[in-house]
Amino acid sequence: MYSSRKIGLLIAATVLAAAGNVAGAAEPGHFGYGSVATPAQIDGWDIDARGEDGTGLPPGKGTVDRGAEVYAEQCAACHGTFGEGEGRFPKLVGGVGSLRNERPEPTVGSYWPFAPTLWDYINRAMPMPAPHTLSADDVYALTAYILSLNDLVPHDFVADRNSLPKVKMRNRDNFIWTDPRPDTTAAPCMNACVNAADVRIFSTAEGRNLTPRTTGPLDTMQPK
Repeated sequence: MYSSRKIGLLIAATVLAAAGNVAGAAEPGHFGYGSVATPAQIDGWDIDARGEDGTGLPPGKGTVDRGAEVYAEQCAACHGTFGEGEGRFPKLVGGVGSLRNERPEPTVGSYWPFAPTLWDYINRAMPMPAPHTLSADDVYALTAYILSLNDLVPHDFVADRNSLPKVKMRNRDNFIWTDPRPDTTAAPCMNACVNAADVRIFSTAEGRNLTPRTTGPLDTMQPK
C-alpha cells in the first residue's frame, strides 16, 4: 500500500523527469548540466583588443591628465610615481636601447610593439587586487598617461579606439611575426594521414632565437 505522501512524491518525480526530457530534447548535445551561454554572457567574456589594428577596442576616450589622476590612485603604489617600479613590481618607463644588453629592461617604452595591447592588458589585469574594474575611459586615460611617460605621445594626446593603433611604438619593427617552424603551418589531417613512423624531424627552433636552450634550472640558463 502506498501512503498519500509516497504517491505525491512519485507524481512529483514523474513530472520532473518529464520536464528534464523536454529540456534535453530542446537542447541537443547537452550533457545534463550547465546551460547554453546567452549572447550577453558571451559578450561579457569577449573583451580582447587586437594589438596591430586595435580591433575590439570599445568606445571611449581618455586624456593624459586624467590618466595621471587614475595612475596615482590605482598604480603608483606598485609601479612608482613615474613608472620607475617599486620593489619587485616592474618598471613601465625607461630601458630604451637596453634590449641587447646583458640586463635588458623590457618596459612599455622599450619593448611593447603595439599601444592597443597596453590598453588590453590594463583592461584585463589591472589594478592587480581588482582586475577588470576600471571603466573604459579610465583605461584609455591610463594608457595615454603611460605612453606620455615614455615620450611616445605628446601631453595633449587623447587615447581612443582610433588614435591608439596609430601610435608608433619603438620596438614595433623588431618582432618576428612569421613563425618559421614548419609544424605551425601544417594543415590538420582528418583522413588518410601520413604514417607517424614515416615522420622525420628535419628542422627545429634551435638557432632561430625563438626559444632559449636550457641545460638545467632556469636560474643557470646560458645562451647556446
